[in-house]
Amino acid sequence: MRQTFEEKLTELIRPEVEGLGCTLWGLTAPTKGNKRIVRIYIEGEGGATIDKCAKVSRQVGLMLEVEDIIPSAFTLEVSSPGLDRRFFSVEQMESYVGKKITAHAYEAVEGRRKFTGELKGIDNDSFTLEIDGEDETLYWTDLRDVRLVYEF
Repeated sequence: MRQTFEEKLTELIRPEVEGLGCTLWGLTAPTKGNKRIVRIYIEGEGGATIDKCAKVSRQVGLMLEVEDIIPSAFTLEVSSPGLDRRFFSVEQMESYVGKKITAHAYEAVEGRRKFTGELKGIDNDSFTLEIDGEDETLYWTDLRDVRLVYEF
């Protein structure tokens, strides 16, 4: 199976991030005009502090320049995943069972594209939300965005 650009970037960036004592939560690399924006989300002991984000930014920025994997101009942004964190895999959701999740589907499923409910459980390629008292199983490949809903 062919790797996406983001998967290639993840393979290159993960060792750099881990070498600085952080965990790579995920990344996105959309193109805006003729420029790519690489957004890296990290976690670390005590959170993703400004110092940790700055160190990761410097290290990864240098590595990307040397490797020349991005042929055009790019912007690098490093931050924490945030309170309303995006999930990049089903496995990341495991410690959030019982929490509120919002998922957006690529195409309507039973007339809906947006699903919000309590995370009941995860499986290899799917997860189950309780929505209005009913369990709804959603498949990862059908979804474009899955996030934690932060409740005050």
